[in-house]
Amino acid sequence: MDEQDLKAAQAPLKARYQTDPAAARITLRAGGSLGEGVRCKVETGEALATAGLHPATGGDGQSLCSGDMLLEALVACAGVTLNAVATSMGIVLRDARVDAEGELDFRGTLGVDRDAPVGFQDIRLRFTLDTDAGDEQLDTLIKLTERYCVVLQTLTAPPRITATRQ
Repeated sequence: MDEQDLKAAQAPLKARYQTDPAAARITLRAGGSLGEGVRCKVETGEALATAGLHPATGGDGQSLCSGDMLLEALVACAGVTLNAVATSMGIVLRDARVDAEGELDFRGTLGVDRDAPVGFQDIRLRFTLDTDAGDEQLDTLIKLTERYCVVLQTLTAPPRITATRQ
């Protein structure tokens, strides 16, 4: 997809959302059910992904770790957004890599230390780009990628989350 194809695909959507803001609000859903052992089978749309305990919390390492999946979702969203923004800006990326890493203190999630946080304390997102674009263009590319990446924005400005029982 080139710059013109992307603009052609997005133009009618942008026009519709401008005249009918409610049309832009959609609900994404995810679901899963408990699996054998301490696992959860997550429906991904393509297949089932089986999540389990990380080895640092007693898992056997045979299942996906939800913390890894969170970082993978960040990488996926940032990668798609980077590609779309580069395309829109006319920046040719010969190659690009997106990496995310973050630190956890498993004492918190295991209840070993009530003062230890549960969850990631720091997450770093790194872009490695092979392009002829200049530094100013690349700075703008990264800034816009950060601005429009849904997962990154959700992590930096978390929504209100409610948990209910049915």
